[in-house]
Amino acid sequence: MKIHEIREMKDDELVKRIEEEEKNLVDLRFSHQLKQLTNTAKLKIAKKDIAKMKTVLKERELTKMKVSTESKG
Repeated sequence: MKIHEIREMKDDELVKRIEEEEKNLVDLRFSHQLKQLTNTAKLKIAKKDIAKMKTVLKERELTKMKVSTESKG
């Protein structure tokens, strides 16, 4: 997933997608342990996608906090 695609999503969509990707990651790890996962690169990709989405959420949260702090002072 590209970063520009993630930035276009709304916050609630991102949270929902993160939950889905984390469940998918658990399934991938389980398949890997059972030697059923042929493409192990999927693990790395899933982890990176989750990290990107969490980063965008954190950026948005910090900008909201910064705007609210500036408006008070």
